[in-house]
Amino acid sequence: MQNNLVFLQFSRDQVEACDFGDFMAQFNPTVLPSGRGLRGLMNQLIFVVAGYNDDPREVYSVPEIRIFFRALYEQWPFWFYFCRLDGEFLWVMMFCCLESLSAVKVQGQPNCQVAYDRLELVAFLSRGLVMMSSMCERAGMSEREIYERTRDVFVYFKLPFDAPMPE
Repeated sequence: MQNNLVFLQFSRDQVEACDFGDFMAQFNPTVLPSGRGLRGLMNQLIFVVAGYNDDPREVYSVPEIRIFFRALYEQWPFWFYFCRLDGEFLWVMMFCCLESLSAVKVQGQPNCQVAYDRLELVAFLSRGLVMMSSMCERAGMSEREIYERTRDVFVYFKLPFDAPMPE
């Protein structure tokens, strides 16, 4: 059973001050439930940054937003458990965390072409997957369910996944 999506909006002031205190008050692991209560939060969060609509730059190229999401990931690296694995939200957040990111606007195309070091992405994924697994275990998920969520993360980031399914 899926719960309703949770949109977490950070204002421009919060981004520029690197203030995610309200978020941490709700989602700090010390206050999160375990078992079914935690399971209901998997794949439910969408992070939104407000106040940059008039900025012509891509969200992941705005230095303040990059700094904000890097700091958030340092404090709360559970994105792969909680964040939706559809749409571009998690991609944008991940792009903010990568040092090697470069984006080029191609004339006549609506989106930028983004390049990044895939090994840097793998390092980012490694930490995130470890933290995701800890939340999965806390939620009481089986090895198969953890495998499926891990596979879903790889598919979301368009990476090959050939690990054998647990029995």
